Amino acid sequence: MDLMMLAERENTLLGQDFLTWLWYKSEIQDGMFELESGERFMLYMEQRMSVQGGDGENVDTATVNSASGDMTEVLYGLRTGKKVTRCQLKMEIDENLWQMQVKAEDFTLSGLKTPKVDMKDEEGDDPDAKFLEKIYLIEKCVALFDHVFKEFITIRISEQWKDEVARFQSWLREGEK
Repeated sequence: MDLMMLAERENTLLGQDFLTWLWYKSEIQDGMFELESGERFMLYMEQRMSVQGGDGENVDTATVNSASGDMTEVLYGLRTGKKVTRCQLKMEIDENLWQMQVKAEDFTLSGLKTPKVDMKDEEGDDPDAKFLEKIYLIEKCVALFDHVFKEFITIRISEQWKDEVARFQSWLREGEK
């Protein structure tokens, strides 16, 4: 295996660990996360999610696209060793709501929907204001996503990881009941 393929494989595994952890963490914290500033925000996964397990020709994928929020199939996949490979995230802070798709293999954020920007022009408005507000909203979304990734990676590289995995497995077993 060449170095490039090894790096891609490691990135995919890290991305799967991250998205799987993020689903678990958002469930046990009722979606509540907190920035260093103390500002709180909601993050939750819903409607669309894929889990995958196996390797090579033995890859098995389960995908759910459920407006009702029924994640039974992907939960079963997690219990059988699969990990989250893509998901739909919603993040909310104050009354602002962002929605996007995330892929574990390369952390691609797609289909980003930001809070609406008021497009009405009023006399004296800066012509760049709407564009700058949209850029600010995109940057805010990336900052929230980066924050939860930093929280994950801090735990992932520490001695706490074994305990986190044990709590995750316990959470999965509780969901079976």
